[in-house]
Amino acid sequence: MSLLTINAPLARRILVGFLQDEIWKVGAKKAILGLSGGIDSALVCHLAAEALGPENVYAICMPYKSSNPESEAHARLVAEASGVHYNVIEITPMVDAYFEGFPDADPMRRGNKMARERMTILFDHSALQGALVLGTSNKTELLLGYGTLYGDMASALNPIGDLYKTQVWQLSEEVGVARPVIDKQPSADLWAGQTDEQELGFSYREVDQLLYRMVDQRATAEELQQAGFSADFINTVYGKVQNSHFKRRLPVIAKLSNRTIDRDFRYSRDWGK
Repeated sequence: MSLLTINAPLARRILVGFLQDEIWKVGAKKAILGLSGGIDSALVCHLAAEALGPENVYAICMPYKSSNPESEAHARLVAEASGVHYNVIEITPMVDAYFEGFPDADPMRRGNKMARERMTILFDHSALQGALVLGTSNKTELLLGYGTLYGDMASALNPIGDLYKTQVWQLSEEVGVARPVIDKQPSADLWAGQTDEQELGFSYREVDQLLYRMVDQRATAEELQQAGFSADFINTVYGKVQNSHFKRRLPVIAKLSNRTIDRDFRYSRDWGK
């Protein structure tokens, strides 16, 4: 059995309960998410539909002109299978209008703008529907910093942020995510032919084995090499985790008072009840 093997039925019950508890206790009943056609958002969509009822879940697909048409087709497949509300909002006009002033912008800037444009749409529709925005970044992406700050990494709550990508595949099998979505190459679909693993330079299954030992088991570099990982791979991954730490925390607030937010004042969201 792999170190990353999870008890999928138990994880499913825990995450469904998490969504119910965190949404209902703040007086909300609905959730909204961006449905990309990828496995992460597909899993969150299925979990949310199970937790809240599909009539209380809103999924929005937000393609850009260079997006793979297959992504939208897979998003629709997931929405139909889970029974949630589904809408398509094209982001090309707003993104292109901005970059008319910056025609030399590189792919990273364009990709970040697309991710943030999508999140502004989700938060606008969250106000429209009275729904909380669900995050769809998994633990592997969060640790590696493979996401856009205030873009796809923004949300009110994230049910899959403690699942490695390998575990996302396992739980997706459990909840019945469509086979084409499970089997396809992971991609942020930021430009034609882009895949996550090609951009990262290693496979999710490979890096998950390293990250689990490095983060969850707190293995030293020496222990990781003894487990069969190369020094270069260890250093590369460790560097990504270290350099992306700023994405995993709230903005740093200069301390002037006795009770500074996120340092001394850290009550949970139901503080005062």
